[in-house]
Amino acid sequence: MEVHAIEIDHFSKILKLLGDKTRLTMVKILDTNDCCVCEFVEMFKMSQPAISQHVRKLKDAGIVREKRKGQWIIYSLNRESDVFPMVKSLLHHLPAQDFKLTELEEQGLRISCE
Repeated sequence: MEVHAIEIDHFSKILKLLGDKTRLTMVKILDTNDCCVCEFVEMFKMSQPAISQHVRKLKDAGIVREKRKGQWIIYSLNRESDVFPMVKSLLHHLPAQDFKLTELEEQGLRISCE
């Protein structure tokens, strides 16, 4: 298979992954803020296993990365990824999602894992 077909296949998988509203929203939030799974659980009102599944798919694709902070894992956008330029250009067209973090702060749930 030629290189261009491999690239199209790879980018097609990334676009399919970001075609999910929850994952796309997570990536938009991670564009401006690092988050842990517990924050996503509160934001999306989903179970921890469901959120972890979304995050794992994004991590496996190289879109997000994790770093340990004590017993917690904090997720951020992987700006060194080969797909980051494409992801960044997509995010440019999306409305800000920072209000979700503001709502968490107002409820006293921002970084509830610290």
